[in-house]
Amino acid sequence: MVETLPTLQIGEDERLDLENLATGAFAPLQGFMTREETLSVAEAMRLPTGEVWTIPILLQTPERPRVGRGETLALVHGGERVALLHVQDVYALDLRQLAKQVFGTESEAHPGVARLYAKGPYALGGRVEVLKPRARGPLEKTPEEVRALFRAWGWRRVVAFQTRNAPHRAHEYLIRLGLELADGVLIHPILGAKKADDFPTEVIVQAYEALIRDFLPQNRVALLGLATPMRYAGPKEAVFHALVRKNFGATHFLVGRDHAGVGDFYDPYAAHRIFDELPPLGIEIVRVGAIFHCPLCGGIASERTCPEAHREKRLSISMTKVRSLLREGKTPPPELVRPELLPILRQGV
Repeated sequence: MVETLPTLQIGEDERLDLENLATGAFAPLQGFMTREETLSVAEAMRLPTGEVWTIPILLQTPERPRVGRGETLALVHGGERVALLHVQDVYALDLRQLAKQVFGTESEAHPGVARLYAKGPYALGGRVEVLKPRARGPLEKTPEEVRALFRAWGWRRVVAFQTRNAPHRAHEYLIRLGLELADGVLIHPILGAKKADDFPTEVIVQAYEALIRDFLPQNRVALLGLATPMRYAGPKEAVFHALVRKNFGATHFLVGRDHAGVGDFYDPYAAHRIFDELPPLGIEIVRVGAIFHCPLCGGIASERTCPEAHREKRLSISMTKVRSLLREGKTPPPELVRPELLPILRQGV
């Protein structure tokens, strides 16, 4: 039966998303979005049913598909029929309008916008049914499996830490803050596609493994992964990240300065303010401001812990700065990143 169905080739991004839809990682979604859902999310940050959702989960195509509502498509990846799409809608996208609403810009210099444009101006919506699950890596677990782990460990309060990058000192500060607040911290790096100047996924994972092994309480930190592409949608992606981590069983979610931002496209605290526009999400948002090294305070500090009189002495911490130094053959100072992680990080530049 499946062999006789019309087919549609999908890319790696869509392969990851359809499985997140099927496992409940993207609950309450059960399929790629219809036109009504896409417009509602883009315009109001809500699904038509009223639930908060901020990022369109789309199955885009460059040409209008020759299928209609009520039909079933076999989704093909790597030469195999990996899933079924029960088509509810076939529609055209106004890509520039959608980019403006979701990313706040139409500029192709924004990596999320560029990816949206590249995938095509048509979309199919409908429920997905996985036929052949992906071979999952050791860090990949379903939301149900992760929640079961938390129950087994007795973790009732769980802080989730989202990351797309290798750990520097500010990331470590956030993780330690989470450990003070909860029974355990879920470090949940993005395993899908990222922009070219982010560290490769394998380097990110190795660096976190080393950080946890040598500098954090291993029985209170879980390193798992979220297999989805990075969107770089700033504040709207911050909400998306929080909702997804709620599905994985987290009770708290850390939102730092310029969460999910890129370049200068977003105000550094837009990802804090967006949650004030929304009803309670079922996960507590822990907002954290700028984190830096202050020699007068004697270590890593934040805007809330370092006096304003020290402002001129503060050393900002960013992975962009770390990567730049590594590319120049220089050694980043220990105020930016742990020296023990440098052999790993040098593999990714």
